[in-house]
Amino acid sequence: MLSLVADLVRFPVLAWVPGWMEMAIVLIICLVLFGNRLPGTMRSLGMSLTEFKKGMKEGESDDTGDLT
Repeated sequence: MLSLVADLVRFPVLAWVPGWMEMAIVLIICLVLFGNRLPGTMRSLGMSLTEFKKGMKEGESDDTGDLT
């Protein structure tokens, strides 16, 4: 058991975490593959966020009414 703990301490846990260069390469590949759909996706994401905020404001105004 003690040797297993010693091996884990010596073995770097974050050895397979990609660095900034790998992440940049993946980002460039994603932009090339999905770049033409990106503006529409961001537009719909912004519209849904706006609708969510409107709904939250409507919910707050409904909660402040009389309880009688």
